[in-house]
Amino acid sequence: MPGSIRAIIHLDLDAFYASVEVLENPALAGKPVLIGGHPEGRGVVAAASYPARAFGVRSAMPMARALVLCPEAIVLPARFSLCRDYSKRVMDILRQVTPLFEQTSIDEAFLDVTEQTAIWEAAVELARQLQHQVREEVGLSASLGVAANKLVAKVASDHDKPGGLTVVPPGQEANFLAPLPVRVLWGVGPVMAQKLAELGATTVGDLASIPEEELRQRFGKHGAVMARHAQGIDRRPVITQHQVKSVSQERTFRRDVTELQVMREQLAELSERVAVRLTRKELVAGTIGLKLRYSDFTTLTRQMTLAVPTADQRIIFEAASTLLERTWRGGRAVRLLGVSARRLSEPAGQLPLL
Repeated sequence: MPGSIRAIIHLDLDAFYASVEVLENPALAGKPVLIGGHPEGRGVVAAASYPARAFGVRSAMPMARALVLCPEAIVLPARFSLCRDYSKRVMDILRQVTPLFEQTSIDEAFLDVTEQTAIWEAAVELARQLQHQVREEVGLSASLGVAANKLVAKVASDHDKPGGLTVVPPGQEANFLAPLPVRVLWGVGPVMAQKLAELGATTVGDLASIPEEELRQRFGKHGAVMARHAQGIDRRPVITQHQVKSVSQERTFRRDVTELQVMREQLAELSERVAVRLTRKELVAGTIGLKLRYSDFTTLTRQMTLAVPTADQRIIFEAASTLLERTWRGGRAVRLLGVSARRLSEPAGQLPLL
């Protein structure tokens, strides 16, 4: 099928973090499982099993609220190292199919299998095989979408969860998207959805009926992109490598912090995590940033350019501490601290050993 219509598969692992815990402890099967922070603090739901979702629990919901909706839920902390191991096993399976592989998160990936399929319909069978292989070899359920572009394949994979396989044949993209809410389109968040609703566009089909020029006049370049997406048009390629632009770590405190020493201790830990990630990626940072959020949710960001790019935890910590001392208004309660590394590049010399 070289040179003809593209065949794109999007795979999304179902309730990934919760599903990993069920695999590790089969006694959790069929029970409402929540992954996230402590309910007595400011913990939020990172993931919810499908039995928990039946009670209305959703990701990013405050854990305290989730337990009101589902009092019988089993709350577990996220085990990121374990989940990364499971993710790698799945992604290794996908990489064997095609070099045009794009992992977009720990539990999602795109595959361009145009060159691997003699006819477009063969991509559907390939997706079915991958779904079966992930289930049999790793034990995880996945939902897949097959379409002629990334946008529609992504929306399709979310259409029939868990364990679904949704196929959108070439030429049917606009019809498939038309009845869906505008929020399924990339770049349409709550604010944009409200603006579109004011124009009478609550579904993708409504949006598709608005002339592109009108959308461009109202929303600029983004309006033109939305017009194309509403028609099911998306020419973006599957990107095999992403350039890392920044590395960051944040901490939301269970209780507001007012002591400078406590904040410095947290900055030291965050700086170390940033340094570890930089070293693993074999990168150094030319700019260090600080993110500070007060108890009233006022959020400030500051940054400092370094004389020499680094991945050294001590230098990162010193820069972050200096930014904190310049930024923090003494005595004011802090809800969140974050450290970021930007202007990344390959090191000129040897990276520090951590």
